[in-house]
Amino acid sequence: MAESECETPSTPGEFESKYFEYNGVRLPPFCRGKMEEIANFPVRDSDVWIVTYPKSGTSLLQEVVYLVSQGADPDEIGLMNIDEQLPVLEYPQPGLDIIKELTSPRLIKSHLPYRFLPSDLHSGESKIIYMARNPKDLVVSYYQFHRSLRTMSYRGTFQEFCRRFMNDKLGYGSWFEHVQEFWQHHMDSNVLFLKYEDMHKDLATLVEQLARFLGVAYDKAQLESMVEHCHQLIDQCCNADALSVGRGRIGLWKDIFTVSMNEKFDLVYKQKMGKCDLTFDFYL
Repeated sequence: MAESECETPSTPGEFESKYFEYNGVRLPPFCRGKMEEIANFPVRDSDVWIVTYPKSGTSLLQEVVYLVSQGADPDEIGLMNIDEQLPVLEYPQPGLDIIKELTSPRLIKSHLPYRFLPSDLHSGESKIIYMARNPKDLVVSYYQFHRSLRTMSYRGTFQEFCRRFMNDKLGYGSWFEHVQEFWQHHMDSNVLFLKYEDMHKDLATLVEQLARFLGVAYDKAQLESMVEHCHQLIDQCCNADALSVGRGRIGLWKDIFTVSMNEKFDLVYKQKMGKCDLTFDFYL
């Protein structure tokens, strides 16, 4: 599997040079040299995988999944470093060797496209929970996230960043391909396809969906406690401080998209998603 340096125009150059290309998909630098090892990563039937395109509500989803799958006390989970409980497969830390040795049932996250996930995951019994977010809010959040990272050093305009998004030139490749690949598998028995906006519209139903999918049962009081805790997390993500990195709020894109940008985005969206029956709420 060949890896190559991306040769697209560098604006800004510091940002552009951070990525490399693997089988036609632009990936972050920490994925370099490990993609074949990821493809051969040993999967267990008891694994639960959380997969998202970046900035799709991963932090909220992992809290909900941990609560539901582990029967965790909502009051105690706030004292945990939840990221340590749900490692990201491709990240440098803790690393593939450590994740391989975790006690079952493992909870593992990834932002990789479906086709780059471990090959055994495509045919085994492991459960995959995928969450998608409407792309207009996502690109705003992704832009502000990159601006907050020293390692990425993104200093371009939002217009430039949005063009990169529409042209599939950001880390983890095309959002359009990413969501459509998983949508093609949304009827598979081991796949649960969720949408971020549904966490805001009907969180109780989403929690019940997760419980059924994971094969765990809770009484009404337990479910209500979980839902209340998750509502508090959503509120935290939508407060003034959280908005500084573009998190949480649905319809965030309306604060930054110009009319012209919105028209161009809608055109690209129609071209790339026109044959897909997946739909999104762009505001509530």
